[in-house]
Amino acid sequence: MRDAIIAAGLLAMAGLSGASLAETPKAPLTVEQRLQRVEDELAIRRIIVDYAATQDARDYAAYANLFATDGEWANGKAVHKGRAAIRQLLINLYGTPPAGFVNNENYHLTSNIQIDIDGDRATAHSRHLLIWRGPNGEPVPALAGRYEDEFIRENGEWKIRRRVDYPVMPTAEEWMKVVRARQAAQ
Repeated sequence: MRDAIIAAGLLAMAGLSGASLAETPKAPLTVEQRLQRVEDELAIRRIIVDYAATQDARDYAAYANLFATDGEWANGKAVHKGRAAIRQLLINLYGTPPAGFVNNENYHLTSNIQIDIDGDRATAHSRHLLIWRGPNGEPVPALAGRYEDEFIRENGEWKIRRRVDYPVMPTAEEWMKVVRARQAAQ
């Protein structure tokens, strides 16, 4: 009896109940299900990496194609819906790159990627860092933030359904001042 009381007390401290211990465990995933999950996660990770790479390469078409047909990119009150609007966002931000463009001025890093998959939908959380070339050619961190993403399988391929960009350092308001100043200097 004493052992049962101690066990019940330990379970209560751990936030468990005897009923939760008796629940039927979920059936283990089959090898095929596990393989599909790994393939899905790798495909989503690739999109997250390609997002930074296509932006840095100023490959606006490839960047926009990472989004679902009605995909959204959001930052604060700014929301761009659909591939054409998302492509235009980049043109407005960077201008049209010259033929043979090679970006030696900045690049994006994405890290701390966490992906949760539920069938043909997924969510992801990650961090981003923009590095600029400094006045003496040194790398200078310019913008750090986080992404909150929703993905969807569209026509058999994973696509970004919605990406919300949350600038952290500097804030969104501070960052827009930097962007406007750089655009005015060009």
